Amino acid sequence: MDRRVFGIETEFGVTCTFQGQRRLNPDEVGRYLFRKVVTWGKSSNVFLENGSRLYLDVGSHPEYATAECDDLLDLVAHDKAGELVVAGLVSDAEEQLAAEGIRGEISLFKNNLDSAGNSYGCHENFLVPRDGRFNELVELLIPFLASRTVYCGAGAIVESPQGPRYSMAQRADHIWEGVSSATTRSRPMINTRDEPHADGEKFRRLHVIVGDTNMSQYATYLKVGAMAALLQMFEADVVFRDLSLANPIRAIRDIAHDPTCTTTVRLANGRDLTAIDLQWEYLERAMRFSRSFGFPPQIERAIRMWEHVLTGLEDDPMQLGREVDWVTKLQLLDRHQARHDLSLGDPRTAMLDLAYHHVHPQKGLFAKLEQKGLVEQLVTPERIQAAVSTAPATTRAHLRSRFVKAAQAKGRDYTVDWVHLKINDRTQRTVVCKDPLAFTDDRVDLLIAEL
Repeated sequence: MDRRVFGIETEFGVTCTFQGQRRLNPDEVGRYLFRKVVTWGKSSNVFLENGSRLYLDVGSHPEYATAECDDLLDLVAHDKAGELVVAGLVSDAEEQLAAEGIRGEISLFKNNLDSAGNSYGCHENFLVPRDGRFNELVELLIPFLASRTVYCGAGAIVESPQGPRYSMAQRADHIWEGVSSATTRSRPMINTRDEPHADGEKFRRLHVIVGDTNMSQYATYLKVGAMAALLQMFEADVVFRDLSLANPIRAIRDIAHDPTCTTTVRLANGRDLTAIDLQWEYLERAMRFSRSFGFPPQIERAIRMWEHVLTGLEDDPMQLGREVDWVTKLQLLDRHQARHDLSLGDPRTAMLDLAYHHVHPQKGLFAKLEQKGLVEQLVTPERIQAAVSTAPATTRAHLRSRFVKAAQAKGRDYTVDWVHLKINDRTQRTVVCKDPLAFTDDRVDLLIAEL
């Protein structure tokens, strides 16, 4: 595909406390968070003026799904814009609590684990052709997804039989299959439920649910950009060496549990490789493709970033504190433990682990690092703020955004999903937009004119 859309779905952790004690349960918090949304959207599942989807997911997790993007910097901006959107929900909810005389502070975390050990997801979506080679694609991607933890992991303190330890990834211990149509009962790396949100005869949606939620803009760009590179190569019939893992689930756990990145995993052919070795296998093939055929500039940038992190990981992972979430967090934890003589299992250490993911700009540790320029920033705060109300200009999201803004401005009742735009009146006029790459449509222009 010359152009491809991609997007990220983020489930946020939520809590409401007062003086250190739980004040409301998650269901109650969810109702307060979405009360204003339901007022104007008549539902807790709405599409926003920037083309994104906001809804209350299973378990009372606020979820933000970015608009369709075909530009990696747009994706980074819209992913970070989701933090601003949910932070706005918190402000509204706390005003409601105060008005009702309920004392409590709501916190939202862009992470994947709660204190009870429950996991919630961050899903990546990629538009791919429906060409009958999906199973072959999945086989190619499983070793890549299991090993990319070394630069995509968000890091977490996890329990083990030997006591608390640091894992590079939050999701690794909660993945049970390589491929499945389930998402919660048996979490796979790749979900095969066939919901293309496009013309199903032409396209399929690759739904990757193994990844951690990244705070790092660098990690977000790299993980999606590297995947986009592999997809372009696969569609160009590039032949990859067989890197099938003997046990993908054991491999992803073993890799995540070793921040030195030196643990080896067994391939189906009997070879033993580290995660870095596996990643170099994919990257070197991508670099050869780049020299021979070339990638779009945004993917070429991802290739350079990929090489940078693998080189750094081989030399010393701790030098990647500006780029890789698990490294950034581990450095904070190490300094905090040394300064206050704390163990990894101390509750105060666990609080720091969680605070890294707080979405409030004054409470989140990562947010403070961004403000001080201590981590890599690929998009400006102004671009992120603009993404709160503006859709990507070169995908279907632009059409959806125009329709939503026009309908709201006219006070009209309407219904929107990824594909449909509908005016809820006697005519029930509906436009079906099956091409995620189309950002102009005369039918949508006419529908907006009818408003």
